[in-house]
Amino acid sequence: MRSDFLNENSSATFKHKKKIHSINADVTITNDDSGKVYMCDATDGAVAITLPTASTGEDGVYFEFVVWEETPSNDITIGAGSAIISLVQKDAGGDAANSTAGTQVSNVILDTTAQRGDYVRLTFWNGEYIAESMSGINNGIQTS
Repeated sequence: MRSDFLNENSSATFKHKKKIHSINADVTITNDDSGKVYMCDATDGAVAITLPTASTGEDGVYFEFVVWEETPSNDITIGAGSAIISLVQKDAGGDAANSTAGTQVSNVILDTTAQRGDYVRLTFWNGEYIAESMSGINNGIQTS
């Protein structure tokens, strides 16, 4: 039996949509939130997003965080609780300096210079996060 779902020649998606959520205050993300896309806004103050930790994360969970507010009023910090994030980043200046390059970090920061549409995608595997990010401005996404 042939199915047109996800067939490259088919336009059928059976109304499959991404799970989009807004974040504008501190929040703890769980494994059950896997697959969600978070539109991040720090108009009302700095935002801390807590990810599942090395001991609680489940292999294969993934999250995406997108800057919604043009040049956020405050930093948006995505934290893993310990240095378990490996990040590959490219920004508008062609800069990859905020990539972790073998030294894992605890936090990814959507800086106040970030632009609407800048994003970070994180996937958990084997006690660690693998992250990729893209920014429309130099140093819009940082680490600590």
